[in-house]
Amino acid sequence: MIKLIVDGKEIEVPPDYTLMQACEAAGAEIPRFCYHERLSIAGNCRMCLVEVKGTPKPVASCAWGVRDCRPGPKGEPPEISTKSPMVKKAREGVMEFLLINHPLDCPICDQGGECDLQDQAMGYGVDTSRFAENKRAVEDKYLGVLIKTSMTRCIQCTRCVRFASEICGVPEIGAIGRGENMEITTYLESALTSELQGNLADICPVGALTSKPYAFSARPWELTKTQSVDVMDALGCAIRVDTRGREVMRILPRVNDAVNEEWISDKSRHVVDGLRTQRLDRPYVRDGGKLRPASWQEAFDAIAAKIGTSKGKRIGAIAGDLAAVEEMFAAKDLLSRLGSANVATQLSDAFVPQAGRAGYLFNPTIAGIEQADALLIVGSNPRREAAVLNARIRKRWRTGQLKIALIGEPAELTYRYEHLGAGPETLQAVAAGSHPFAEVLKGAKNPIVLVGAGATARPDGAAVLALAAKLADQVGAIKDGWNGFAVLHSAASTVGALEIGFVPGEGALNAAQMTASGGLDVLFLLGADEVRVPDGVFVVYLGTHGDRGAHRADVILPGAAYTEKSGIYVNTEGRVQMAARAAFPPGDAREDWAILRALSQALGHTLGYDSLAALRKTMFAAVPQLMRIDQITPADGAAIAALAARGGEPAKAPLVCPIQDFYMTNPIARASAVMAECSRLAAGRMPAAAE
Repeated sequence: MIKLIVDGKEIEVPPDYTLMQACEAAGAEIPRFCYHERLSIAGNCRMCLVEVKGTPKPVASCAWGVRDCRPGPKGEPPEISTKSPMVKKAREGVMEFLLINHPLDCPICDQGGECDLQDQAMGYGVDTSRFAENKRAVEDKYLGVLIKTSMTRCIQCTRCVRFASEICGVPEIGAIGRGENMEITTYLESALTSELQGNLADICPVGALTSKPYAFSARPWELTKTQSVDVMDALGCAIRVDTRGREVMRILPRVNDAVNEEWISDKSRHVVDGLRTQRLDRPYVRDGGKLRPASWQEAFDAIAAKIGTSKGKRIGAIAGDLAAVEEMFAAKDLLSRLGSANVATQLSDAFVPQAGRAGYLFNPTIAGIEQADALLIVGSNPRREAAVLNARIRKRWRTGQLKIALIGEPAELTYRYEHLGAGPETLQAVAAGSHPFAEVLKGAKNPIVLVGAGATARPDGAAVLALAAKLADQVGAIKDGWNGFAVLHSAASTVGALEIGFVPGEGALNAAQMTASGGLDVLFLLGADEVRVPDGVFVVYLGTHGDRGAHRADVILPGAAYTEKSGIYVNTEGRVQMAARAAFPPGDAREDWAILRALSQALGHTLGYDSLAALRKTMFAAVPQLMRIDQITPADGAAIAALAARGGEPAKAPLVCPIQDFYMTNPIARASAVMAECSRLAAGRMPAAAE
């Protein structure tokens, strides 16, 4: 530790701290534009100037290390001043320079009210400028459908350049020209290709880069802010939902170092318009081959009439990607009262919850990736399945301490990896120790075997999963203090379903059997749209949008989207999270669990809870770990060995990621015009290569 005196206060800080970090540890406030905690240091805005005793000029605190400070003549600690007249005058001068060419168009700028330049101009700006020249104007650049540019406002802090190259791994933004002619651009002005580009609007400290879909929609002080979690993938990124009245206006990330740091994917951020379009706002009943609007009682009567003529074992339910734990628990409860154990998720039947939780969790945790030194990706494309997790892998890879290999279809990831092969036979070779990468895994201190949906969603997914578990066990990935067996789910509902046992019971049908011809008489779809149901099956669709499932339905029950209900989700690492209600469902739509409770009464099998609190009390009694919000209940690593012992012979077909279009994975995204345009642009070009 190194001693410093900051504004007369003596502190001790680690030797790798910068002066800015040391001053903030002492409680001083340091203004900045170019500096960002998660980006490399540029030191080009000079707003963070401080005075170091013995140094004739103010120094940039973001780029000056505490180990570079010289002690006093008698060995006393270095003294730093953040409030001296020299510092005040220097910061005012920097602010005056920054505003020479700034258009000062705050009243029409979308950044107004959330702008670092506005805030710091209040503290360090002066009422007049000594510069009388005409302000320069810079032509706006085209960056795609998500980022709006007003480049005359740009102060060349280069945060966007560093974010694109370091975090996204797609270095498409750069600076051209020198001095007054310097401009930030993509050079050829093509649309950005990163799935994280929406974060550029957050890190830009001025109004040069703003959200194009949100342009001129609302002011920040008009919005009601609700903390929630994202359900577009299985990571459970922390988000903030901003609403005005009954309408969701925008979604922003919240800082959560354990999951998403402070980034979210473009789909999570810009799916907002999909919440408003193609919504189901009243029940429908199929009459004469056509769907017609109906009352709740008519819809319930139609379901009761069909179930009354069906045996319990010929009734089933499939949960979709966005289903919360509460409605899955209520649906399972209702079906068990009807005499059925036919419940499943739409993606995979490869997991057996009874064998142990470690067999289906991302056991090393998302933050644990930063401790890994070898990573084998099996049947996954993290860039499509979990873009924020892909950025976390890249973050670790950039340290030079992570070796990565991939088994499956080659993918344009944002880091270099060794492609070992495309099919399970390569995984068998690595597990048998006959492939060189097996030695890399064995020699690693903290190896990770990551299994994705491309392996588990196959008909032979259980065999591939068992083979991956066998490999993890053999290379020493499961030991005291470390469990390197990681399952990356692509749906927000999957782990929650496994936690409550929303899987086929003994002798029951799985999702494939339920959707086979002659399998069922009645099928409940809880927002499940990616399943093909044969003719002759009576389909009850409980969902939010007029998507594929609603088109096939015989009865439609309008539910609530994830921003319109309080719901529990469990992310891929087993972290229990709660999504909060930010708005209300449209029309006659209701929360999903409440619809199932009302339906149960109409069927004569009334569920034993009349409120969300009562439902959760029942659910917590059955699955205690669900009450530990924002916590991970550790799983027993012994389950990995049991999973490996299951064996099975995988097919020889190559492992292919089931997500072919990142922007069109669920009903909300498919209803979004912004996502449709992003999908069109993505289909017209290949992703840029990693640096």
